[in-house]
Amino acid sequence: MTFVVEAVCGLARAGNLTTRHGEIRTPVFMPVGTHANVKACIPAEIRDAGAQVLLCNSYHLALRPGVDLIRKAGGLHSFMGWNGAILTDSGGYQLVSLAGISRINDDGAEFVSPYDGSRLFITPADAISNQANLGADIIMVLDQPTGYGGADSTVQKAADARTIKWAKACREAHPGNGHLVFGIAQGGFDRGGRQSSAAAIADLDFDGVAIGGLALGEPVDLMMDLAKTTAAALPDYLPRYFMGLGTTAELLRMVAIGIDMFDCVVPTRLARHGVAMTAGGNLSLRQARYREDLAPIEEGCECPGCQIRFSRAYLRHLHVARELLADRILSVHNVTHLIHVMQLARNAIIEGELDRFIGKALAGITAGIDTKEAHSSPLSW
Repeated sequence: MTFVVEAVCGLARAGNLTTRHGEIRTPVFMPVGTHANVKACIPAEIRDAGAQVLLCNSYHLALRPGVDLIRKAGGLHSFMGWNGAILTDSGGYQLVSLAGISRINDDGAEFVSPYDGSRLFITPADAISNQANLGADIIMVLDQPTGYGGADSTVQKAADARTIKWAKACREAHPGNGHLVFGIAQGGFDRGGRQSSAAAIADLDFDGVAIGGLALGEPVDLMMDLAKTTAAALPDYLPRYFMGLGTTAELLRMVAIGIDMFDCVVPTRLARHGVAMTAGGNLSLRQARYREDLAPIEEGCECPGCQIRFSRAYLRHLHVARELLADRILSVHNVTHLIHVMQLARNAIIEGELDRFIGKALAGITAGIDTKEAHSSPLSW
């Protein structure tokens, strides 16, 4: 078994996923390195933040700089200087985000490069082969998600059928050699569709299953309901991965319903907008109230910026002056924050105290705990 559930608390699980580049202790947040880097950060900083696994996007990397070059460089690990596990996405999400420049048929998907206009046709087998050649530890199947409100029932059923057809082709193309391949459950925004897709994907004997096609503009309560419906239809012995979610509150609520893995660009995107994630909620350092605030972002945080005690005033100054150091410091801080939230959630599951932990964490965010007193908050380090 590559995935072992070590403890449960309600529906939540603390697990251990074995990959070619080490073990991943779940629940886990995976920083996103779309183009083979976590924006504004070097790998050692992300490793020191506690990251066990990164996400890279095989669609973007196939377009630029190309799979062959990365393979010649020894694979993604060597190319980007990262010695932990790597999960690669197949490009299915781009069928939504780049819908205007993509074409789909039963054989695969054709993309038009946003960089130079060149065309790239990817079959399910190509998606698996490309990711194996990149050296990914966890490979995602090619799937067809649909955006919220963007597909009628006929279109949705066709997309779901194509997702299952492609998943079967991806399963047949499983490269072995220690690569793990995850299926992706779709089903649109309907409970029945979600249950059917999850059951069909589970029957294909993948190494894990992702919940795809959510966090695409639907109401949060609907997202939670459909995620719970999907998770309930998946085997207990497989890791469950929710794609594209990255706020403290949403991650904790997903952990509580049995989701194990998460990724999102939110931490680094917020950083580039001058926003720091804390136990008391997000701090927008662009606000004038921080111009003379000499406190660190968060007392007790283990990120380099907080340990050096760079002040909020200093970081605000850097951001307003458009100094790149602000992006770097805040990116590492935000990534550290979410990774530690997941570590603390894991500890709470093992101790049988997850509900209590989540309650205090959400109350702290809602109340906007003064981060000068964060050492007494449920998210203390």
